[in-house]
Amino acid sequence: MWKVTDPARPVLLGTATGHRDAVNTVAFSPDGRILASGSSDHTIRLWRVTDSAGPAPIGRPLTGHHGAVCSVAFSPNGELLVSGSGDQTIRLWRFTR
Repeated sequence: MWKVTDPARPVLLGTATGHRDAVNTVAFSPDGRILASGSSDHTIRLWRVTDSAGPAPIGRPLTGHHGAVCSVAFSPNGELLVSGSGDQTIRLWRFTR
């Protein structure tokens, strides 16, 4: 993740690692506190991005797709995440806060 307040001088804020294959898609929650990443490893990972130490994993990876995760998007209220996969399925994930 990069801070790009000044695009000519981006500042590295941290790196999120954990997927076992390419990351194909990312999306921020509406409040900007959570980042979702979808990968060719068939998983979705959630990251807390409010820590000064960089992205921190939240829980276990979301599993269920049998192909690469190609898209993720949060609902406007941040309670739902939708994911699309190369396995020709769309999954809806609900979060409780």
